[in-house]
Amino acid sequence: MQNAFASAGGMLDLAGVDVRPAAGAVANARLVVDAARDAGVPVIYLVMGYPPDQSTAGGEDSPNPRKELALRLMRERPELKGKLLTIGTWDFQILDALTPHQGELVITKPRYDGFVGTSLDAELRSRGIRTLLMAGIASNICVESTLRDAYFHEYWPVMIEDATMAAGSPEIQRATIYNVTTFFGWVSTAKEVAGALHAK
Repeated sequence: MQNAFASAGGMLDLAGVDVRPAAGAVANARLVVDAARDAGVPVIYLVMGYPPDQSTAGGEDSPNPRKELALRLMRERPELKGKLLTIGTWDFQILDALTPHQGELVITKPRYDGFVGTSLDAELRSRGIRTLLMAGIASNICVESTLRDAYFHEYWPVMIEDATMAAGSPEIQRATIYNVTTFFGWVSTAKEVAGALHAK
């Protein structure tokens, strides 16, 4: 989870999304990450961002610059140019509460979906990983996009519902949980997942 999605003054906050519920999602993600580390289960971070020249954002023939929120905000509000989801900025940084440990894989993704334009699939397969425990913000954007693609790549995705937060109303979170439960994977809680990891 990055400052962009969970911190006051971050990209989602600047876009008018209430990020106060992020604190609970972050605490629950930390519970799972700590349990995974204790159990020797790999922790992999996906961070969204672009280099300062936005060379991975997509060109004139790409819909991404027109729809992706950070790119739109920077275009609409010139004072934000180069400050949102730009590699090396505060907005791009992973939250202090979830700082990766040495040796943990951090993959920068240029799209909502963590499989697109990244080495994620190869990294997972090289480690023999088939089950994915997924936390993050926003559940209805990056988490759901990556989770759906994980399902299509023949992984077993599990959304940790209370370690995620939607960009939008509680109804949107419920819709994402419904989509995952019904069509694309499984849903659990941080307490259940941490308990299973501790029992491993």
